[in-house]
Amino acid sequence: MADHDITPFRIAIPQADLDDLINRLAGTRWANELPEKEVIAGGAGAPTPPGWEYGVPVSYVQDLVEQWRTSFDWRAREAQLNEYPQFNTVIDGQKIHFVHIKSPQPNAIPLILTHGWPNSFIEYLPLALPLTDPSDAPAFDLVIPSLPGFTFSGPTREHGWSAYRTATAWAELMRRLGYDRYGAVGNDSGSIVSPILGEQDREHVIGVHVTQIFSFPRGDDGEFDGLSGEDYGALQFGQAFVEHAIHDRSQQAQPQTLAHALADSPAGQLAWSGQLFGTALSAEEILTNASLYWFTNTAASAARFYYENRRAAHDSEPTTVPIGLASFAWDFKAVRRFAERDHHNIVSWNTFDRGGHWSTHDAADLLVQDIRQFFSALTERSI
Repeated sequence: MADHDITPFRIAIPQADLDDLINRLAGTRWANELPEKEVIAGGAGAPTPPGWEYGVPVSYVQDLVEQWRTSFDWRAREAQLNEYPQFNTVIDGQKIHFVHIKSPQPNAIPLILTHGWPNSFIEYLPLALPLTDPSDAPAFDLVIPSLPGFTFSGPTREHGWSAYRTATAWAELMRRLGYDRYGAVGNDSGSIVSPILGEQDREHVIGVHVTQIFSFPRGDDGEFDGLSGEDYGALQFGQAFVEHAIHDRSQQAQPQTLAHALADSPAGQLAWSGQLFGTALSAEEILTNASLYWFTNTAASAARFYYENRRAAHDSEPTTVPIGLASFAWDFKAVRRFAERDHHNIVSWNTFDRGGHWSTHDAADLLVQDIRQFFSALTERSI
């Protein structure tokens, strides 16, 4: 494929790869573990379920491995995913895979939606029908790329594929697709990439909608003065959330060390994903994501995204692009004072009493409504 070409893509995993997966699952050697303890406080602000105190329990992985080996129908999932129009292109020397779904509405607003880890491009597929629906205004054209190094965009073959380089690639992707004005949406890693994209491509980005704003205390004099009890509660919740995210520290430090185990053991890949998915996603969704990483052997390159982000040189100036936040009940809690220190044009800030870190799965109705209201207000303001 030549640079600038956009070519149709269909998922077609070789049968030999499926057979190899089944054989490896059948030969899994299980880890030992201690007896369950009583429920304790911890995790991402919610009680730690029995058996999860030390991490992902054997029983959780065993149940999913058995389903993956005996009843999960990859070919059926492959066919379902191929119902969405998918494409490949090369940007900055890197293959980029993306889904491109156009609304029947002729004046639909283009959106680029960036997924998180260990999710994949399938994170935003549940929003495809409601967001492109022409009966609800505004409707949207959707561009859902796989992050560089993740599943069908991977692996990366150069150093430096951080959120900043990714944002530059996203701007080129939208230009290449012919979109002069567009919005950006993100969750998890996408909540990091999308504001950077908005600032890098201010001339073309209408606004940025995210589900987390990762702004933390910096040790400045007086930064805690006058914080409310609610703010302190959010800080404690956020600290628990970050402490629970062992993947973040591990993948920042030594992504390649982890990757050796993940590339060799599908059960290990499943457990590593399960630490964040837990029971928030259905078994089929978890197994689909694990399959995508397994078949593409992108555990290493996806982990390197964290390493590159930690070391990326970047401009520390606050963003000025319009930003909207949808904050869900069991997700990371931002403190508005710190968020506004880092982002000077937050125009929408909504909190919800349900939903978690994977809101496209457990609170899709609220997320769709918030995205629609945010971009509707921005477009009305610009008329």
